[in-house]
Amino acid sequence: MKILDERQIKQKIKRLAIHILENNIDEKEIILAGINNNGVGFAKMLHRQLSRISTIDIKLTRIRLSPANPLESEVVIEMPIKELNNKTIIVVDDVANTGRTIFYAIKPLLNILPKKVEVAVLVDRKHKSFPIAVDYVGLSLATTMKEDIDVQIMKVPEKAVYLN
Repeated sequence: MKILDERQIKQKIKRLAIHILENNIDEKEIILAGINNNGVGFAKMLHRQLSRISTIDIKLTRIRLSPANPLESEVVIEMPIKELNNKTIIVVDDVANTGRTIFYAIKPLLNILPKKVEVAVLVDRKHKSFPIAVDYVGLSLATTMKEDIDVQIMKVPEKAVYLN
């Protein structure tokens, strides 16, 4: 079942971008750290929208956090970790389910002292098993554990979110 179409996704992204700017109005730089594939795609969409609507002088940097699988390997960050010191970092993913992926993705940030770490997701599910709070949410859903959220935002003719 389709729960968000392309128009609705664009609306959500615009609203999230406004919220991010409002909460970070005094920042000189915001780092959007996309997790793996869809998180990076969502971060690109947010970055584009933030660039469009920002009326303040703010540097927007987009990086990738990968892979975010605690059983396979360490998280790799696209820029030297020390460059993230005293910066505002927004960890971006398509879906927050149990919180495990986001929890693991922020592990390298524990070795530095960021100014602020926030989380933005397109869809937030209410099944948190890890202490992760999402700051910017496009759509919040209470689903069963058997249901799956399929976010299609990269290399598709039409962007959409499905509940299966």
